[in-house]
Amino acid sequence: MSFVERQIPPGPQRRNPLWIWVFIALALAALFWKDRGGNVHDPNAVPRAIVARGELADDEKATIALFRQASPSVVNITSLALRRDAFRLDVMEIPKGAGTGFVWDEQGHIVTNFHVIESAEVAKVTLADRSTWEARLVGVEPDKDLAVLKIDAPKAKLPPLILGTSRDLSVGQKVFAIGNPFGLDQTLTTGIISGLGREIQSMTKRPIQGVIQTDAAINPGNSGGPLLDSAGRLIGVNTAIYSPSGTSAGIGFAVPVDTVNRIVPQIIRHGRAERVGLGVNIAEDQIVEQLGLQGVLVLTVREGSPAAAAGVRPTTYDANDRIHLGDLIVAINGEPIKDTNGLYRILERFQAGDVVKVKIQRDQHEQELDIPLAVLPQGR
Repeated sequence: MSFVERQIPPGPQRRNPLWIWVFIALALAALFWKDRGGNVHDPNAVPRAIVARGELADDEKATIALFRQASPSVVNITSLALRRDAFRLDVMEIPKGAGTGFVWDEQGHIVTNFHVIESAEVAKVTLADRSTWEARLVGVEPDKDLAVLKIDAPKAKLPPLILGTSRDLSVGQKVFAIGNPFGLDQTLTTGIISGLGREIQSMTKRPIQGVIQTDAAINPGNSGGPLLDSAGRLIGVNTAIYSPSGTSAGIGFAVPVDTVNRIVPQIIRHGRAERVGLGVNIAEDQIVEQLGLQGVLVLTVREGSPAAAAGVRPTTYDANDRIHLGDLIVAINGEPIKDTNGLYRILERFQAGDVVKVKIQRDQHEQELDIPLAVLPQGR
């Protein structure tokens, strides 16, 4: 059989690809519109005339002025990790994260959140004029999610924010947040105070009290930035958001400025916050619950502390390894104490030298002790 005479057996029928049908449909549609409308181009088309808007509204002018006044005090903080190159044996700086901070004073102190620089080995601060400076860590207060850095920039580049107070804030009051969300620097968002006296948990699991709640958009990267009132005064440090998705859901939180103004000078002076306490180490709440008790159990009493002078009894073991529970703190100044957070909340209201009435439960009996508070590095 010659090549011409060979018959190719029939195979399965091939279908046209979908894109061919799409192409045909688009071509038919183009022909349809062209036939219906004729020539749709106008060679004489020109830009439309612009209508003058007139003066900005007073509240717009105020917001613009506020941003121009405050933004030079807001900085971008980049946290870095040091890694050694396996081949060249030199050290590289690897970006780990970014956040916001603000100028505290002309000496170069920068305030931000503790969680912004927590895992950083090196941090850099970028000022509003885009200049970048190596930062040194002055100190931190994890219980309040606050940290202080220092840079050696000229005073002319370090305008401090105007300081306000959080004592007289009202729900419904306008607020403004400036920060660097998602790496977008110098971003302004506005809103109102939507709640006061909130309590959130710090990274150390201790309560931060008196927190300001706002609906001003706060996103990742805003942390450590300022929350301002309508006068441009600092009233809080943006620290957290409530959001299932990790982005702003209209519920943001800021550490109140009165707390910041108390803690930051202590960090600058000593590298840490000054905590007043009784001079005792206490058991975890879970242990107290397992014992069927309610209050704060004293484990040890520091030698020479106010608690030791007042006769507070610690938990001890006898010769047969039997436990003798120490004093159980159940109230201070008449306020019941149910757990360790309750103790922290009350003690934070006082200063060193203040005398508090501590009600303890000892051997099923209650008694009250007058104990002066002292500055302690740890414990309560």
